[in-house]
Amino acid sequence: MSDLPSGWHWECVAEFADGGLFSDGDWVETKDQDPQGEVRLTQLADVGVGSFRNRSDRRLRRDQAAALGCTYLAPNDILIARMPDPIGRACLVPAVIGEAVTVVDVAVLRIRRPDVVPTYVMWAINSPTFRQHVEALQSGTTRKRISRRNLATLRIPVPPLEEQRRIVAILDDHLSRLDAADSLLRKSSVRLRGLGEAIMRSELLGTTHAGARHPPNLPAVGTNDGVLAHLPPGWRWTRLGELADVVGGVTKDAKRQSDLTFVEVPYLRVANVQRGRLDLSKISTIRVPPAKAAALRLLPGDVLLNEGGDRDKLGRGWVWDGQIPDCIHQNHVFRARVIDDSIDPRLLSWAANLIGGPWCESNGIQSVNLASISLKKIRLMPVPVPPVELQPAIAAKIADRLAGIEHLHRDLDAALNRSKALRRSLLEAAFSGRLTGSAVPDSAAESASTEASSVNPPSSQAPAPTPNTEDATHD
Repeated sequence: MSDLPSGWHWECVAEFADGGLFSDGDWVETKDQDPQGEVRLTQLADVGVGSFRNRSDRRLRRDQAAALGCTYLAPNDILIARMPDPIGRACLVPAVIGEAVTVVDVAVLRIRRPDVVPTYVMWAINSPTFRQHVEALQSGTTRKRISRRNLATLRIPVPPLEEQRRIVAILDDHLSRLDAADSLLRKSSVRLRGLGEAIMRSELLGTTHAGARHPPNLPAVGTNDGVLAHLPPGWRWTRLGELADVVGGVTKDAKRQSDLTFVEVPYLRVANVQRGRLDLSKISTIRVPPAKAAALRLLPGDVLLNEGGDRDKLGRGWVWDGQIPDCIHQNHVFRARVIDDSIDPRLLSWAANLIGGPWCESNGIQSVNLASISLKKIRLMPVPVPPVELQPAIAAKIADRLAGIEHLHRDLDAALNRSKALRRSLLEAAFSGRLTGSAVPDSAAESASTEASSVNPPSSQAPAPTPNTEDATHD
């Protein structure tokens, strides 16, 4: 963008700090922090695109902040993320933050000039054109970042003060409506997930079947089974090991990969085994003895279950349909092969995803963020088994309902993508001088809001995912 409207001019980021401040945050190590401290330590994850996320609960004492020479944040300071994701995102420090400092991978821009509106500069930094320049200047190998020195050189188009205020007012109006639409879309997605789980639970446990229900009669084996549901007549609870032959996979031995007697075969990793589906977009290969390849070769109908990893991965999986010839599985993925057609593999996998996941967490080995379960223990997982003659209809009903829910999920994702496109268009128009003219209609944001409002969200609701935070690092 080289040409500007009449009365506009270019300024580098560093020029906005005339009379204010432009610096990196502070280098605060874990040992410097104190949960009982008076000073909030804002993190990289607190910096959203145009919004302060308020996700950090880290703190340090005032005397620690003084000893470290920390710079206290002030309302309307602009925080700029020097690391992904995404790099260069910016937000304003809220007025209610209290005593706070920030980390070294967040740059702080404090504007004290009467001819510049901080909110205007913040949105300009979040604009697609500015962010493209930020990405072009990032450096690093494993963790990309942009230096404050490079940030300082990037230019922003600056209109007269009244034009800045007009642009900010329009952006605030349109973007707030887009925020509301996005929030509705995300809540609808969460409710759809909850609806899918409710449908599976109802069908797997036979809650719609009339008549008396009998309590679970499952012999104790030293596991924490929790409270198992009462089932209709003819249904039963049993252990996974009684329904299927469950085995572990191959352990990768880098030292033996050059053995010429081994054969090279594709194998599934934890990343390939998702909840209710398989992601086969990237398949690795491994060299193993021929006998091992034959023993672990997957067959159509095999149920795959993850052995460990993040908590949400434990026990999740889906049914193998023979998509890749001669494929095996690694040691972090269990294979359950149903014995004597005692249960439809899809019903077994849905039960493992819905009931088995929490059971594995209760009976596995857990650390702060990771969990795992042994082969011996997972064979003891309780599984509800409907009568064989009812299983085809139950599986077909669940599959049909889940397919409809997946279709709605795709519609919600498409609406969110259209909302993102509207945001980009609004910001591009704002900093080219078109937003206050006739090129961008005031109804731009309304289309996303109307589109979101047309979604009729289901009533069930599941918990929202917990965001991750990042630790600060040096340049």
